[in-house]
Amino acid sequence: MALHPDTLALVVRTDAHEGPVYTAGEDALYFTSVPAGGRSSIRRLDVATGEIVTVVEDANGANGMTMDREGRLVVCEQGSLGMPARITRRDPATGDAEVLVEHWEGRRLNSPNDVVVAADGAIWFTDPGYGHLQGFRPEPEVGDFVYRHDPATGELDVVADGFDKPNGLAFSPAQDVLYVTDSGANQGPGSFHPGRPHHVKAFDVVGGRRLAGERLFAVTAPGFPDGIKVDAAGRVYVSAASGVLVYSADGDRLGEIPVPGAVNFAWGPPGLLYITTDTAVWSAELGA
Repeated sequence: MALHPDTLALVVRTDAHEGPVYTAGEDALYFTSVPAGGRSSIRRLDVATGEIVTVVEDANGANGMTMDREGRLVVCEQGSLGMPARITRRDPATGDAEVLVEHWEGRRLNSPNDVVVAADGAIWFTDPGYGHLQGFRPEPEVGDFVYRHDPATGELDVVADGFDKPNGLAFSPAQDVLYVTDSGANQGPGSFHPGRPHHVKAFDVVGGRRLAGERLFAVTAPGFPDGIKVDAAGRVYVSAASGVLVYSADGDRLGEIPVPGAVNFAWGPPGLLYITTDTAVWSAELGA
């Protein structure tokens, strides 16, 4: 999949870092700002007008976000040296937050990075130790795990533990496969350690609760993978250094959306992808 430059458009220049979530009812894109000293904000872009407002000024190091079936933002808060890392659920209109997860087996989380909500309402998220590596979180008490949280029961389970730095995650259209990026090659801002993971793993989802059949899906080049999404046809999109890489469901590389510095992205209206790059929001017309 190759895009002609005229299918890419600059939406707005702003410090859009992570967690992009598009809501059709508002024609708005929510995102988290570039963190400074472990702090970040949650902001809202009105796509029609280009107006940006801050929904939450200090969102406890918010990073990845998604939207649940009731239209609430589910947020990965990375925390700080003085505030706990956690998963929260926020009303996008008011910014009011409800804490869903702070601990696993009595031990504090590291710095949750990305999150998805399954059809059954369960919340799946990654929890790498980047906060400690970057100096704004205490020494980890748990491993770099992938978790499943059931909001109905409060149950929190580790579903994968074989990662260096689990990062983005996404389900296949039928939610029978979970894809997880491992950005272990990035051990600090601007670093790349080629001997460490920079790949995507795929797992079979068993009974909506467990993972099995771990396998290597793709190795990204150049750079390490970050955000990941899957379209209705099962194609897998992964952000990396040169843009958004596109793979078939079999792991064959189909092409690239050339947006250097792409951090994460979100589906907009049909056929449109919104991409955050730390300095701007771009849109890409895919015809997919």
